[in-house]
Amino acid sequence: MTLALDDAETPGASGDRTVVGANLSLPLFRALSGTLAGHPYLKVVVDRAEHTWHLLDTRVHPFHVNYTATRILGLTLDELDADLDAFNTSVYMDPERRFLLGVLSLHTDERAEDPERPFLVLETTEADTMHGALLEEFYRYVRGRVDGRLPLLLKPANHGQEHELASVSEAVVPRILSHELFGHRTRTCLNPGEAEGRLRYFRTTKEYEAAAAELGWSDIVAMACLPDDVPRVAGFINTAPITPLSHTNVLASGWRIPNAIVRDLDTLVGQDGLDDAWVRYRVAEETITLERLAGAPVLHKPAWHQQRIRVETPLLEEAPVLALHRLRRADRDSYGTKAANLGELHHVLDSRTADLTTFYARPRPPRADLLTHLATRLGEPWASPERLRAAAVERVADTVRAPEGVALPFRLHHLFLTSSPALQQGIGKLKMALELEAFDVLDPLCLHLQHLVRGTAMPDEVARAVTGAVPGLLADGRRLVVRSSSNAEDLPGFSAAGIYDSVTTVRGTDQLMDAVRQVWASLLSPRSVRLRHQVGISLDDTYMGVIIQEYLPADLGGVLVTCNPTRREDFRNVYLNCTPGSPERVVDGTVLPQQYLYNTVEGGGRTVDIGSAGVDLPPTTRAALAELALAGRLLQSHFSQEDPDDALDVEWLMTADGTFRLVQIRPYSR
Repeated sequence: MTLALDDAETPGASGDRTVVGANLSLPLFRALSGTLAGHPYLKVVVDRAEHTWHLLDTRVHPFHVNYTATRILGLTLDELDADLDAFNTSVYMDPERRFLLGVLSLHTDERAEDPERPFLVLETTEADTMHGALLEEFYRYVRGRVDGRLPLLLKPANHGQEHELASVSEAVVPRILSHELFGHRTRTCLNPGEAEGRLRYFRTTKEYEAAAAELGWSDIVAMACLPDDVPRVAGFINTAPITPLSHTNVLASGWRIPNAIVRDLDTLVGQDGLDDAWVRYRVAEETITLERLAGAPVLHKPAWHQQRIRVETPLLEEAPVLALHRLRRADRDSYGTKAANLGELHHVLDSRTADLTTFYARPRPPRADLLTHLATRLGEPWASPERLRAAAVERVADTVRAPEGVALPFRLHHLFLTSSPALQQGIGKLKMALELEAFDVLDPLCLHLQHLVRGTAMPDEVARAVTGAVPGLLADGRRLVVRSSSNAEDLPGFSAAGIYDSVTTVRGTDQLMDAVRQVWASLLSPRSVRLRHQVGISLDDTYMGVIIQEYLPADLGGVLVTCNPTRREDFRNVYLNCTPGSPERVVDGTVLPQQYLYNTVEGGGRTVDIGSAGVDLPPTTRAALAELALAGRLLQSHFSQEDPDDALDVEWLMTADGTFRLVQIRPYSR
């Protein structure tokens, strides 16, 4: 369950059953509570000045702040809205505050000897900065007024509260961490949405592989963990844990289809006869349901069948191999989006002229903007707009580095393809098959072409350009990384996450040539060709640039997106995943990563899941990740040109000296 800092909203006026000063029994809790993330919950306000507490009727009072301001202090909503941030500070951050605001939620421990025995969890909002003594006071007050037969645990809402509670005995304040409470939840939202379709449940990879070719747009595919090459369908269901930042969920987000973890799918299928049945599948943060339909619904082809992604005409004329720091965003039509974005990152960090404050400058009603929050995060509370812009880019430049490397232009790919009559003939056959929609021969044609690309000799001109670009890296046998940079990836509406190849174990000239050909060949894989064709990207317009970099060993690697993937209206949080080593391990599902949410408005962060590691990261590392999250949010202002609220997807690694290097920046489809 995630609690958000209150924003003003008019409460209801009729049928209010809010209780003041009473002890809390289980029947009273149920009478007043609502449901969030599948659990009953009740908002409470402790008034330290009056030595009493208020149990809010959830249906009438959706926000603590509104109730506290209007019902206790006698303010009007207009008065509250006029100074909402200051009021929030007084109730969530003032160490001498009058009010303690929190939520009680009801849970059962399915792993306990008596799984039906309920217990209560007390927590504050994620941005609350209660110190240890206040947390202890809050817990003691509530414990003294709750039915003694109900166990009560305090859940720290953020890393700061965890630190404050470290000096408080668990015998005095029993507690539970978020990942302990929710790590075994039966159903977890990954990408919200709704779909009607036929449920295709595969218990083994072999079952899936046997049926994969026949899967279509009206199917809802369920299995333990979906493979990265899953076709475009109506919905995904995972029966084993994955992260919202996995390749398959990035695809679900880009395709705007529901995706969730449903651990009890076997039970649902058995109870309701859902296997191969037509179902209505709903995924939201609070609830996930599968409902059997009486029969096949009247389905209309989804909008993406008519969707057309526009690709600028690739520039194939004379373009040299260039170092990444010499590229700018406008070079994407010669070197690909990925290379151009990394070049743009170099420019932002080197020139320090970009305005990285526009996300915070947008109105967030009832607030005029979030600039005062940004000034606080940057340690510049009284800064002028000009100084604030300078401080923002300075903070980013102090936090992250852009990768060094070179970019091969589309021109070299074009020269390679036109050097081989066999390749030209094969491409002609593939174009004809796409034009005639002869999908039965598409896969063999693609696989044959990939084989030809990997086996065709490099023209001398191309070979000299490639080897001449990285003589220093080749001279001493250093390990290289070769990455894709197509003009048909990292586009709004078409992320192509996981579709094209990268090769991370390259040493020497021969392996470098093989890796470049492998990256070029991935542009012709059956899956990439199908997905581009579905959104109207012509094979004639599609070319592959290549990035060549020195391999950097990483102590920690991961992905962050500058939004909360399961709660799109949340403008505060950045979602960050990481694991020891390469960021590829996060997105390819090799491990379940450590997962965090960092509030880039009021500050603070919290652990969502400790993943396969089984332990949380040290506080110093988590604090460094908070700085990385803020840097990602600031870069969003520059890289999301059309709308500063458009989220970014950033791959990063942390080297042994604690330096963060960003290896990819692209739009995150919302």
